[in-house]
Amino acid sequence: MSTSLLLQPLPAQPITPENFAPFGQVIFPSADGAPFGPQDAQLKLDAGIPRFYIMKLTSQGLRFRTITRHRRCTQCLGALEGKDWVIGVAPPGEADQPDPETIQAFHIPGNGFIKLEVGTWHAGPYFSHPTVCFYNLELSDTNVTDHQTCNLGQSLGLEFEIAMPMLSV
Repeated sequence: MSTSLLLQPLPAQPITPENFAPFGQVIFPSADGAPFGPQDAQLKLDAGIPRFYIMKLTSQGLRFRTITRHRRCTQCLGALEGKDWVIGVAPPGEADQPDPETIQAFHIPGNGFIKLEVGTWHAGPYFSHPTVCFYNLELSDTNVTDHQTCNLGQSLGLEFEIAMPMLSV
């Protein structure tokens, strides 16, 4: 017996430091030589060996029914080649699953990256390009020892679909 999922539209809003603050930071280019400050990624990578790598992803559409978090470290994601992308997020918390009412989507332009705060729930990255290469900064064992996934389809019967913003060319 299969159960149908309730499809929840999730409009991607343009990311700003202010509207992304409950989930982490958005970092945009700054002048070379600028001193370290609050505009820089505030990282927590002291629970293991940092891993910085490039992952090549193929478009999987804009729907998700699972959402993941890491409780030992921050994670940074950014697209190469100036490609824009979107991500679904929910704020950190103690519960085993996020409140679906708190899930939001953000559009990240190709000249910025995000730092997810420790424990921030996230789904993605998603994009409309055929493939995108992303750099990823986390711990070397994050995906083995610090990878909690919640299946919103199974637990709540929900699937989210991110609506990409219309981009001017």
